[in-house]
Amino acid sequence: MADFQLVNCGTQLYVLEGYPRLSLRDDRDGPLEVSVEHGSAGITTGTPNLDAAPQRVALAPGQAAVFGIVWRNLVTDGTVVATTAQVLEVEPRPGAPRLSLRLASPVDLGNTGKLGLGPWQPLTR
Repeated sequence: MADFQLVNCGTQLYVLEGYPRLSLRDDRDGPLEVSVEHGSAGITTGTPNLDAAPQRVALAPGQAAVFGIVWRNLVTDGTVVATTAQVLEVEPRPGAPRLSLRLASPVDLGNTGKLGLGPWQPLTR
């Protein structure tokens, strides 16, 4: 499981709703075919932040929001190549510029091809 933060570095309110849009890329920046599903169902249990109801999050300048992802490194078919992502692309809200995040540790999905995604939540400090 991994969490990602978005900080409003602007001077106006920034509103997020629901879930960011995600895509994964390999170490050569090629797109990976991954099913991004809301919540953790079918991947794992015990992740209340991922399974929380989506909400509207209004960020004043300097405030932050967070979302989480979860995956399982599981190989169920030796004939299917495992998927390993080095880059996470995030579109925070529809129409916003996509952010490209090079991951310190790769997301290794095995050959499940599934990633669980949690909704935006305000970051409480």
